[in-house]
This record gives sequence, C-alpha cells and structure tokens, in this order.
Amino acid sequence: MKLLIKTAIYTLLFMAIARVLPNMFRIDTFATAIIASVVLVLLNWTIKPILHIVSFPITFITFGLFSFVISAITLELTSAILGAEHFYFSSFGSALLVAVILAICNAIINSFAANNFQKRV
Repeated sequence: MKLLIKTAIYTLLFMAIARVLPNMFRIDTFATAIIASVVLVLLNWTIKPILHIVSFPITFITFGLFSFVISAITLELTSAILGAEHFYFSSFGSALLVAVILAICNAIINSFAANNFQKRV
C-alpha cells in the first residue's frame, strides 16, 4: 500500500514539476509519469540503498548532501530506462534540482501525514 501511495505522489509531483520547469524537465504523457514513478519507486527500493552504502564516506563528509546526488542519479537512471524521448532532463543539474524539489515535497507530505496520523491515534 505504501508503494502505491509513493507512486501516486511521484506521479503528481512529476507532472507538476514538468509544468513548472518545462525547459529543464519533460514528460510526454500522464501514462509516462505513472510508468516513471513506478520505475523510480522500484529503483529507490533496490538500487538506492546500495548506492547509499557504497557512498557512505562521501555522504558523511558532505553532511548528507551527497544524498541529493544519489537521488539525481536514480532520476537519470529512470530517464535512461524510459528513454529520453519520454522522460528527459536537460542536464544533470536539472536532475539534481528535481531531486531537491522531490525531497522537499516528500518531507512536507510526510510531515502532514504524520500530523494527521497522530491526531487520529
């Protein structure tokens, strides 16, 4: 269930970010956004933990900021899997910016969800 919610959130965020940053990030259709979010969730579930373990020393030295680079790498991997004609970043810097925006939005959404859950309990 949690994976479905993350997929839905990423789909909506991809569509919104592609609308706000059209020169840096492009998605063809809503179906492509759904497929991209599924691929990204699967990459975050499988590849991202391995990248975090391998890059732990540099993440430690940069006080965790290298995590954004890892997120940008997974976004670029998603683009490579789907093909640049469907899911495209103009540069690695734009992928990094989208990774930061996704992290901020996820933090806000998780905070909101945690506050609602605590009120119910």
